[in-house]
Amino acid sequence: MRRRVALVAVVALVQAVLVVVAVAPRLSAHVRGEEYRFRVAPLDPIDPFRGAYVTLSYPDLQPGGRRMTREVPEGTVYVPLVADGEFWKADGFESSRPEDGPYLTCDSSGWSLSCGIESWFTDQDEAQRLEREVADGAVATVLVDDRGNAAVVALAGE
Repeated sequence: MRRRVALVAVVALVQAVLVVVAVAPRLSAHVRGEEYRFRVAPLDPIDPFRGAYVTLSYPDLQPGGRRMTREVPEGTVYVPLVADGEFWKADGFESSRPEDGPYLTCDSSGWSLSCGIESWFTDQDEAQRLEREVADGAVATVLVDDRGNAAVVALAGE
């Protein structure tokens, strides 16, 4: 009986550790991150299977402000950030972690870039309001920690 209780305790502990590992980058951005503002464009307001959310596109994080090209390496990519007035934009794409300055840690398939800041979840009414409000562009406030982990904390029309 004690062996079974110990086994259940170990399994529960392993699951708890896996949950912490899964949310650690986003939690780190919320706890230790600094605030950056990016221009965004909405892509998609509602998914019936995932709920109400807005999928965001970041034109200033793409090469030349356009869709991805093969000039971005595959795998983990580091995107150094530079100020452009009150907003931030990409200053290249690197395979190794930058020594200093703010940057995003992203995953690249070579054709698309995912930095963990592509979705903003909200309730149905708010998603529809945001869709109208950000149709001509918006601003995302993003927290970025010193390891490039990022989390969107606010979204508003320009």
